[in-house]
Amino acid sequence: MNENLALVWENCLHFMRDNLNAAEDHSDLKKLENSFDLLFDKVEPISLIDNNLTLMVPSDFYKEYIEDNYLSLLSAALKKYLGKGVKLWYSVMENKAIGKTQPITVNMKGKSIATPKMQESVPPKFAGNIVNPFVLPGIKKVNIDSNLKADFSFDNYIEGESNKFASTVAKSIAKRPGATAFNPLFLHGGYGVGKTHLSHAVGLEVKNLFPDKIVVYLSSEKFIQQFVAAARAKNQTEFANFYQMVDVLIIDDIQFLSGKAATQDSFFHIFDYLHQNGKQIILTSDRAPVHVMDIQERIVSRFKWGLTAEIKAPDFDTRKKIIVDKLDRDGIQLTDDMLEYLATEVNSSVRDLIGVINSVIAYSTVYKTDLSLELLKETISKIASTKKKIINIPYIQDVVCEYFGIKLDQLLSKTRKREIALPRQLAMYFSKEYTNSTFAKIGEEMGGKDHSTVMYACETIKDVSKIDKEIKKFVKDLNEKIKQ
Repeated sequence: MNENLALVWENCLHFMRDNLNAAEDHSDLKKLENSFDLLFDKVEPISLIDNNLTLMVPSDFYKEYIEDNYLSLLSAALKKYLGKGVKLWYSVMENKAIGKTQPITVNMKGKSIATPKMQESVPPKFAGNIVNPFVLPGIKKVNIDSNLKADFSFDNYIEGESNKFASTVAKSIAKRPGATAFNPLFLHGGYGVGKTHLSHAVGLEVKNLFPDKIVVYLSSEKFIQQFVAAARAKNQTEFANFYQMVDVLIIDDIQFLSGKAATQDSFFHIFDYLHQNGKQIILTSDRAPVHVMDIQERIVSRFKWGLTAEIKAPDFDTRKKIIVDKLDRDGIQLTDDMLEYLATEVNSSVRDLIGVINSVIAYSTVYKTDLSLELLKETISKIASTKKKIINIPYIQDVVCEYFGIKLDQLLSKTRKREIALPRQLAMYFSKEYTNSTFAKIGEEMGGKDHSTVMYACETIKDVSKIDKEIKKFVKDLNEKIKQ
């Protein structure tokens, strides 16, 4: 920093600090001074050119807090030591930690220049010496593991009002993969509603009807890992060639491609090749295409080419069918009142329902006790008393959205408006506080934000909650709601 600029800034800080009590109606001057020091300790003047003063601040929140609370005092100080007509700019260093991107420069009206995204990196603990699954088509016929679970067949898939449409379409696709109008098939719905089961069922049926067809199921995380490994080994061509051999490609949790620009580029070209050559693509997500954030628009438009089908949590009648089917396969029967009770009490996801059924069967087997309504009540009561509340990122997002009265797609958007940016920063902060997720993972779940953005959000909320009563109240209220 220029010595003259450093001296001017020091004088401005002294002036503002000396005039704090006059500018604010605050009975505790010492507390006000400590808050002021805590805030401006992380603000640094970096240039003064042609009456344009640029201050470096850690995040947008600092910029907004200064403008909301200290702008008149700061303007008076600048006028005193620099004269009239000083224009104030901010360099928001949300990406300073990574050392590879330029700062965002923002004027007092909040107009900003977008910051480039970080490229994907190899996930921690991902082995770089994995067996390369990629071979050139036409040179060698390989026996490819489809990664399909035999239990996830159509025979074991229970239809109901919540999934009938998706199931009917899936069966149609299995008979003519790539030859229907349902390409791609985009299945979306909440946790444990059967998206993965249905996509596996299509793959298994295709293998049954067309043994020579190559079917591959994998998670989006695995797809990303494979791409990164191929890129590091300079085998991107082999990576693309491998997937161009596939007749039915099934990718689970496609929303996790969010923010992965290079992987998205590769996926786009693979998608186009398969689609143009009559190959079937099946994708699953926890949200509809329009709500998948930070995915290239050209990819989102292709999600909509075929059919989008939502799978909802099972209704009462479907839950009863699932219970009967599961217990019949284990040679167990329930009375009508037991069946009604179990279907009523466990009303969330298919996965949770199966878990409770397994627990009931295990309890009956271990204690050599016949199933009864009393046993069901006792077992479910024990499960409820020992089951810990799962606090994960989606749950925290829901709590924050409900508290502030905003929608999830707003929270995950790129807008920097304070009424959305603040809830987003709070969601990031609590995601770090309550989960074991990395900064990168949190950023991914928050609409594909950089890990450095999450780091600064957490630091900002932690610091500002000490000096701002409103933010302190938000943190306290949300903390209580999350733990409820």
